[in-house]
Parts: sequence; structure tokens; C-alpha cells
Amino acid sequence: MWVTADNHIRQELLPNGRYDEARGGRESAYTGRYWVNGNHIEYADDTGFTADGEFEGDILHHGGYVFYREESPAHRKATGKDA
Repeated sequence: MWVTADNHIRQELLPNGRYDEARGGRESAYTGRYWVNGNHIEYADDTGFTADGEFEGDILHHGGYVFYREESPAHRKATGKDA
């Protein structure tokens, strides 16, 4: 699970090559397919929208947002829970 620091956007990258993204209280706000090549990810939303992103360890830069692997050290640091 990849989440923004405020947990407003939650993106689950499923092992079958699909993703499911929740925004706020809206579950499955966006769904579609994804592909990973090295540290690069490509998305194809079910509506036809495409996007991409870059992984840097436990951080994902995608669509102008910064996502963190949930509960990773990077996520705990971003949320102030690294104590």
C-alpha cells in the first residue's frame, strides 16, 4: 500500500497488475492497470487516463504527489511517527 503523508490518497498495487486508489472516504476512486520497469511505473486508468511515476526506495513520486510505502521508515518520518 502506498499512501500520502496525510493518508488522503491510498494506492494499492495488487500482484495481478491492477491498482485500486482511494481518495479521502471514496473507495476505489480510480482503478486500472500498472506496469513496473526498474524504478519506473506506468498507469492506465480504466477510464483511459495514463500516468507514470518513479520509485526512490520507499517513496513514490506520481502525479505531483509523494507517496510512501505504508509503515516504512520514510512514511513514519513523513508523518512524524519516527520516534
